[in-house]
Amino acid sequence: MARIAARAFPVAARSPLPLTFSPRVAAALWWRLPGDPASSSAPAASFLPPGISGVPVGRSFHVSCGYLRSIVPFGGFFANLRGFRKVRRKQAASKKEATKDKQLQLDVKIGIEEEMPKDPEVLNIVEMLKLNVPMAMKIAFDGLKDSEYKTRDTSIGDVGKFEKVELSILLCNDDFIRRLNKDWRGEDQATDVLSISQHIAGLDLPVLMLGDIVISVETAARQAEERGHALLDEIRILMVHGLLHLLGFDHEISDEAETEMEKEEELVLKSLGWKGKGLIKSALDPTANGSLQKEDLDGIEIKDSKGAGSLRFYKPKFSYIFCDMDGTLLNSKSQISVGNAEAIKEAVSRGVNIIIATGKTRPAVISALKMVDLAGKFGVISEFSPGIFLQGLLVYGRQGREICRSNLDQDVCREALLYSLEHEVPLIAFSQDQCFTLFDHPLVDSLHTVYHEPKAEIMSSIEHLLTAAEVQKLLFFDTAEGVSTTLRPYWTEAITGRAQVVQAQPDMLEIVPAGTSKGNGVKMLLNHLGVSEKEIMAIGDGENDIEMLQLASLGIALANGSERTKAVADVIGACNDEDGVAKAIYEYAF
Repeated sequence: MARIAARAFPVAARSPLPLTFSPRVAAALWWRLPGDPASSSAPAASFLPPGISGVPVGRSFHVSCGYLRSIVPFGGFFANLRGFRKVRRKQAASKKEATKDKQLQLDVKIGIEEEMPKDPEVLNIVEMLKLNVPMAMKIAFDGLKDSEYKTRDTSIGDVGKFEKVELSILLCNDDFIRRLNKDWRGEDQATDVLSISQHIAGLDLPVLMLGDIVISVETAARQAEERGHALLDEIRILMVHGLLHLLGFDHEISDEAETEMEKEEELVLKSLGWKGKGLIKSALDPTANGSLQKEDLDGIEIKDSKGAGSLRFYKPKFSYIFCDMDGTLLNSKSQISVGNAEAIKEAVSRGVNIIIATGKTRPAVISALKMVDLAGKFGVISEFSPGIFLQGLLVYGRQGREICRSNLDQDVCREALLYSLEHEVPLIAFSQDQCFTLFDHPLVDSLHTVYHEPKAEIMSSIEHLLTAAEVQKLLFFDTAEGVSTTLRPYWTEAITGRAQVVQAQPDMLEIVPAGTSKGNGVKMLLNHLGVSEKEIMAIGDGENDIEMLQLASLGIALANGSERTKAVADVIGACNDEDGVAKAIYEYAF
């Protein structure tokens, strides 16, 4: 249900006008209410800047501005879109007394498309537009009276013959305006502003239905940053540009038409004291827009419509994102890229919960995420946040409380440790937040220096290790060939029925308790949090991620993942060295 707040503003009820306003602005701000005795006389001199007399100039204006939170009936183009609900206004029980001067009512409706979240800055801009749009309309209407422009479509001339002028403005994101642009102009790309006229020349009607102006706040924000002014300034520029299109200006038909529309844009903006050069001049300014070309005046193509800084204009599709570490969030150098970090931060800022589901220990995850300011009390991971570690063998819930721990059979541990000593194959035993081994080796050191795991403590004997710690999993290090041809076949058979092997990296083989999977860990955590599988998206790459991806409402396997993993995924994303996690978040989470 839309929320509508209609208002009418007599200038005499407001504070004195700033002395910097031009005469055209003062005229635009002078509105009178029907039936108001004071409206038949000029405003008091104290409310007018120097140069404005106390005698009414032209017609007085009655302004009503409505705010519509979602897609609602704008009486024009949007009334035909699915999702709009028609609203009837009851006629007043009795007509108000006619005023001495005929009044022109400016009926402006400002809406926010329903896919847009309640962003505070956008809501504040809507409040400003309630005041700004009628002012711009009055300035533009005055400019039509003595217009000498040769290229403007003059089917709309003096608006004085109408009783009311209707205009709607819709603020949306790139996805929405791209769909409109494709449907109505055949251009499958986002743009900054679209004007959709509802005026039919030749019809003798009391109401001038100007039409609809659709503005992508996402593109406006990007252009505002490029041009060095605020988002409100850019939306004002786009609104003026769209309004002039509805009044018959069209910069695309000729160079002369472009010059005339550019001149009128600057005149309106300058008269109102607003920042900016006008959309045409800004778009053609190479110092502000790089390689933007002349034909791009009404928008630029957005190949990746959602990127850093733009998620604020989209509602999250998922409450939770479960993300793997090695081969997914971490690149081939075992680092989190700036792009991935920024995407996660922005997703979190929009209310999405990021849950790490990994074969790593919790300290390793904290260490890796700390490098990009994602660890700690207000980050993605800490000792007090939920998470799934050691392939689902350790699961932490609310406040970091342990809700599941599974240990490996000691006989399996003893056999594997003995094999490690006899064949001199490095083996690491994981016990909660600690790592243990039987001998020093460069590959064991790399687990700490490269993969962020706690430095492995060398134990004097097998029995000493098994007495000192409860082991959740074991990890063999070898070459990729050694793992695939020797270790995996041998241990798959040796531990059948007692444990199982898991492979997340080509040069590593893990031995875990039978029935272990990240998917089971995700199920436990979701049950603990009271969250449905429909609310989650999962991103991974290895065979150990398969059940997690199948469980999620949307499972994304990165391009560098195993063939088995990609075969079960809903989507195959970019690889981990190409910000695969960031691209998945931008493309699918919002």
